[in-house]
Amino acid sequence: MKTYLLYVSIAIAAGLVFVNFYNSLVDVRSWGSDIPASIMTTRSYFKTVNPAVYFRIFSPMNQVIALICLIFFWKSNPDIRVTLGAALLLYILADVFTFAYFYPRNTILFLSGNQDIPTLERVWREWSRMNWLRTGIVLAGLILSMISLHRSYSR
Repeated sequence: MKTYLLYVSIAIAAGLVFVNFYNSLVDVRSWGSDIPASIMTTRSYFKTVNPAVYFRIFSPMNQVIALICLIFFWKSNPDIRVTLGAALLLYILADVFTFAYFYPRNTILFLSGNQDIPTLERVWREWSRMNWLRTGIVLAGLILSMISLHRSYSR
């Protein structure tokens, strides 16, 4: 059962990483292709649904499952406990980073109605660069979860 949950955590974390990659490689490039027109198009597109809907479901789900895995594996091997704990901290850090850094920029880009080109370009560049860092944080957590899985089979 506990190994199954670790597989689920790994699958969800991998999904988060790949959706972040997609955002950086496709969405963000589209948003910045012809500012302000591209931002206005994105605002119009995001009126019904946006990528945050996905992350608001799967990121907390991943954190809860990662926490359950940490609890279930707590007594097995101290090395597994350390890597699972570090993975959980990285998953939480990615969300803290999202709320502190990305939400204010999302407001400027997609909700504020701001059409000031220099501001939109600056915020778009900041968003674009830092999304790679956020992706790296979640990827590091994913790798630590996979190391934990490997250690669970190695003992």
